[in-house]
Amino acid sequence: MLEPLQNLSPVQLRHLIRKGEYTGNTSGLAAGYTQANLVILPKDLAYDFLLFTQRNPKPCPVLEVSDAGSKKLTEMATDVDIANDFPKYRIYRHGQLAEEVTSIDDYWREDLVSFIIGCSFSFESELLAAGIEVRNITEGVNVPMYDTNILLKSAGEFHGNMVVSMRPIPENQVVEAVRVTNSMPKVHGAPIQIGNPEHIGISDINQPDYGDAVTIKDGEIPVFWPCGVTPQNVIMQTKPDFVITHAPGHMLVTDIKNTALKYM
Repeated sequence: MLEPLQNLSPVQLRHLIRKGEYTGNTSGLAAGYTQANLVILPKDLAYDFLLFTQRNPKPCPVLEVSDAGSKKLTEMATDVDIANDFPKYRIYRHGQLAEEVTSIDDYWREDLVSFIIGCSFSFESELLAAGIEVRNITEGVNVPMYDTNILLKSAGEFHGNMVVSMRPIPENQVVEAVRVTNSMPKVHGAPIQIGNPEHIGISDINQPDYGDAVTIKDGEIPVFWPCGVTPQNVIMQTKPDFVITHAPGHMLVTDIKNTALKYM
């Protein structure tokens, strides 16, 4: 990751992404600012999806919902273009990944509603501030993410299983990592599982379903947090006609400081 990118403000980074000049993952960028996942779906599905997020707030903490047909936000950022300010998007048709693109202008419809959902990248800077290494940042890769056997609460046609992200934490820092992240429920909060990937259906920790594998050193414990890629797993199981999401790891960087979300 280039050092100048890490020093950009959120609006500078969004402008760079909007122009197509950066299409990589956003882990470690604009440190201290909240990052967000994306789900865009037709208005006739929006109520059921909103209900789904309310029933499953740990993997799906909603930060903002757009007006139908609008590419703007009012709370998380003002100079924002939802159709172009995520580095990569995924287009799903009938539950199948159809395309991955860097702009969704060509797919935009006036009935689309955007859900901006909290992301665990937001608490990574708080872990670093507490003296806890974040391995995916150190190694310059996307965070590893895994499908699990953790069933979610259904709403309307939406149902499925939780996705988790993993960060290896030294055994003597696990309690501090839990404390730091527990204070930020709007970006997934405390871990969902510590040290036993098999208990949540992960058979090979070195083969993530999304993102990249990272090194787990001796004396470190894999710690798993609920992940905002969960809606993509739900979409693949529910199979709605048309949904747009972000590509895993390719987030919207907002203007809101992480500290503003503590204990919300």
